[in-house]
Amino acid sequence: MPWDSVPWFVEGGAEHSSEITRVLAYAAFGGAEGIIGAGDLKVRGFLAPTASVQVSTGACAITNRAAGATYQSYVARLPTADTVPVAATGITARSDLVVARIENPYSQGENWALPANPKVGPYVYTRIISGVPKTTTDISQVRPGDSAITLARIDLPPNTSTVNSSMITDLRQLVQTRRERRLYPLIPRDSEFAFAENNQWYVWPNAARVNVPIPRWATRCHVVTSIGGLKLFNSYVYCSMQHRFGDLWGGTETYVDDDQGTGTRRTTAIVSATMTIPASMRGTVQPLYLMTYMSNVHTGDLAVDDRSSINHDIEFYTAPDLPFDGFGEARPGGL
Repeated sequence: MPWDSVPWFVEGGAEHSSEITRVLAYAAFGGAEGIIGAGDLKVRGFLAPTASVQVSTGACAITNRAAGATYQSYVARLPTADTVPVAATGITARSDLVVARIENPYSQGENWALPANPKVGPYVYTRIISGVPKTTTDISQVRPGDSAITLARIDLPPNTSTVNSSMITDLRQLVQTRRERRLYPLIPRDSEFAFAENNQWYVWPNAARVNVPIPRWATRCHVVTSIGGLKLFNSYVYCSMQHRFGDLWGGTETYVDDDQGTGTRRTTAIVSATMTIPASMRGTVQPLYLMTYMSNVHTGDLAVDDRSSINHDIEFYTAPDLPFDGFGEARPGGL
């Protein structure tokens, strides 16, 4: 019989296979895997370093990678924090992966040990994959057949028996990332000037200020602000600009370093930032505006007027929360 004979869902006491149920989970997550909530399954060091790490509560979707399994996902939940021992190093450094792994001996092609009690398992564990290359960012790079997701990498120096948070690199991925983009085009009604000053930050231009509702699910945002028709006059201009969003300072400073002469001229400035949104700001309305640092390196001045345009382009999105809530901070993912 070419079909799995009982599709989801048939009445009359039909018996549905575990495989078809896992297909349902796979479809629900769009074939993706990872943590479900931004704060789920954080790997953290303790405030007083010990020979272990703790994985916070949460839930996840894990793709079934058993031989012959296609379009199948497991869904797992960690209702209480899990403490996992980490072996000490000797005279050489070592990197370990922390993963959530499904160990299902009943899935075709798997060779895991049978649990003592088939009714309760367990069939999912936090595991340490020891001795991986320091550039490893995913379990598939070292164990491609494991039904597992990567939570973190621990980079242990030589002769170390305890783990502190600076050794932990967060590698979690969200199973589904939400995004929402908003555009705020603004035209100054009146002229606003910024004069060569005493090397301090000022809120300028006021015409760039806008109140922005933050989605409750947003954990980070990209902000790109362009000022078209920015007026420079009197002399050469040297200044820098940066975002302020609520209490957050954001991004690398954008410099206006002008040597186009001393006459009146116009240019375009683009200011960008990526910001992590704390839980206290989610679901609130916060002011977004620009701060401008007017230097006295040159004596030229700035202005915006009704011939200028200001455009805020904001994209909110979800990404894993960084693991710094009470146990120490881990570095965000990557190498």
